[in-house]
Amino acid sequence: MDKLSFIIGVIGNIISVLLFLSPLNTFIRIVRKKSTDGFESMPYVCTLLSTCLWTYYGIIRPGALLVATVNGFGALVELVYVALFITFAPPTMKAKTAKLAAILDVGFLGAVILISNLMLEGETRINMIGTIGAGLNIIMYGSPLVALKTVIKTRSVEYMPFLLSLFSFLNGGIWTVYAALVKDFFLLVPNAIGFILGTIQLVVYVCYMNPSKEQQYNDPLIY
Repeated sequence: MDKLSFIIGVIGNIISVLLFLSPLNTFIRIVRKKSTDGFESMPYVCTLLSTCLWTYYGIIRPGALLVATVNGFGALVELVYVALFITFAPPTMKAKTAKLAAILDVGFLGAVILISNLMLEGETRINMIGTIGAGLNIIMYGSPLVALKTVIKTRSVEYMPFLLSLFSFLNGGIWTVYAALVKDFFLLVPNAIGFILGTIQLVVYVCYMNPSKEQQYNDPLIY
């Protein structure tokens, strides 16, 4: 069982890396155009907070090295995404993103780590970080859904990145299996919900795919 959970965990790490890298083409487009267009910053701000907390969780929980390593990588990647978004976003979105990042990724994260270190220890600390991390994971998985309003309004999935939705679906599924094997409730619940939300995103994407020549001309990897 330990060997199987380790193998599943390694596969989960690979899929998580692909999830973190899935918006890469979106940001290449942003840098080239020097504009974020209609893309939302919320998914990246939320994912940065989530990966930071799960890195901390993996460090303080014995035997959770796989969780710490992949989320540490993810935190670095998301930090770059948020920085690029702030750099190239229009003034209103730039201010909104900077405010969200300051409140969530600096203020909230710092407060959680400080309180957990000064006031808690052992299993109590692990349970607190795991509970908060689980809630944030659900928000992370659901954050791409903020693009649904734009998708439905425009009847186009241009600003709902396909690869992000796909790897959210795969990531949720594989980490649900891993969590069930190692009996980690804090990993199980948010990833099971993430699997469901990823499924919803893929269904919406299929429903609103635009097969027009204009859409086919564009590079599908950025969606």
